[in-house]
Amino acid sequence: MSGDHMSLGKTVVVLGGSIAGLCAAGALAPHFDEVVVLERDSLPADAEHRRGVPQSKHPHFLLNSGRRAISALFPGFEDDLIAAGGLHLMPSMDAAYLERTGWASRKQSSMTMVYSSRVLIERVLRDKVREVSNVAIREGVSVRGIQTAAGGTAQGKVSGVVFSTAAGDEERIDADLVVDAMGRGSSVSDWLVAAGWPAAPVQALDAKVTYTSRWYDLPAPEARPTSWWWQHLVIMPTQDKGDHPPEHEFLVNFFPIEGGRTIACMGSWGIDMPRTPDDFVASAERIRTPLFAAAMAECEPISDVHLTRSTGNKWRRYDRLPEVPSGIVFIGDAICAFNPFYAQGISSAAGSALTLRSHLQAAADSGRPLDQRFFKRFLAEQRKGLKVPWSMAMARDRGYECATGTETLPAWKRKILASMTWPAFNLITGAAREDAVVDEHFARVFNLDESLGDMMRSPRVLAGLVRFKVNSLLGRNKVPFGFDPQQDPPGTDWTPGVDSQPTEMAGVR
Repeated sequence: MSGDHMSLGKTVVVLGGSIAGLCAAGALAPHFDEVVVLERDSLPADAEHRRGVPQSKHPHFLLNSGRRAISALFPGFEDDLIAAGGLHLMPSMDAAYLERTGWASRKQSSMTMVYSSRVLIERVLRDKVREVSNVAIREGVSVRGIQTAAGGTAQGKVSGVVFSTAAGDEERIDADLVVDAMGRGSSVSDWLVAAGWPAAPVQALDAKVTYTSRWYDLPAPEARPTSWWWQHLVIMPTQDKGDHPPEHEFLVNFFPIEGGRTIACMGSWGIDMPRTPDDFVASAERIRTPLFAAAMAECEPISDVHLTRSTGNKWRRYDRLPEVPSGIVFIGDAICAFNPFYAQGISSAAGSALTLRSHLQAAADSGRPLDQRFFKRFLAEQRKGLKVPWSMAMARDRGYECATGTETLPAWKRKILASMTWPAFNLITGAAREDAVVDEHFARVFNLDESLGDMMRSPRVLAGLVRFKVNSLLGRNKVPFGFDPQQDPPGTDWTPGVDSQPTEMAGVR
């Protein structure tokens, strides 16, 4: 650690030892004598599920912005994740996508991703944190409250934490800084109100997303069907307005993870999902391609069916309080929780931790105290970072009739949004197939490196979209798509300039 780690104070306490809390500990360690992480669960030595992270049973995409942020906080993280079994893949070559009309064409792109289970990401991160000499993780403790002074006034400050140990003893820690990383169910907002601050306004939108997953052992590589050029299957919801089974509305992943395993996952907006192994298999057989159920049948189930439905988007707007509390920051779901479908949680938590690190560094360099101005500035900067994933989640979830919360739209607006969402998505993904610049911008938006608004303000992107639309109308598209979903996805590499175009175009619409 750098030698300046005493410059901002003696003790900082992080509430919660999951990804957000561990990332925060990495940001804090250079600037305080000791960082104490309080975690309710007993943390497993290996990559195992624990009660405090029920969503660990489902697929977790580690987006590039999150991958970079965690690697900036903990150098070597990505290499360690891959060494522990994470898979470094290029989705456009290693994933088969079933889009609106059929299978997408396979081609090379600039975007790569690391695939692994959530529990492996946490285990590698815990190992990195344990290498930092001034971070201590205390397990099996329950945080009971916070110590405060002058709550709600300009001098209002959080000054410590009260918690009980596994043995039931109550302890207190005085802290120069407290980090709330207690997730979407955090009680800190209630404790602040009890201490005299007004309730922070909350923005919320729950699109009734439910998802259900089951883990499988893949067959050995040599025993897999010859048609399996892919490692990841993605089946998008149908856009067909006619009669079809509810399963056609599902978003489906067959998601590869470490150890020769895969997670079969089905999710939906507002539809009852299967909870038993028999119902899970029966549902899989009604998905709009037979490949998902067929792939599951080649594998050995190794878990029960896991269902999650606490998936609403929720943003606690501490930045809007007339007097923001000093002595506390909020990271991860404790401040802004997202519908997990869009894979934004880990990356935005790691991004917030990186923002915290740069603000602490600036305070250390200038010798400024961690006063109310510091916390106001941090919240304002964090808000900018959270706005990008938040607006992406809103763009989709506001279109659903079943959505509830403060951010719902009047019926007429919702209908317009719902009618525009898919055509816009189809236009962008279609143009990205044929235009490297649109493809690169879309990858940046998907990875939270750019906002959708910025992408749509780029003259070059707009030109690419118009060109694609005109070519489509004239029947001049270069890359075929819409291969028959009842057949296996074709493995041909359609990258421009790669000479493997087949003459056979059967099954293309």
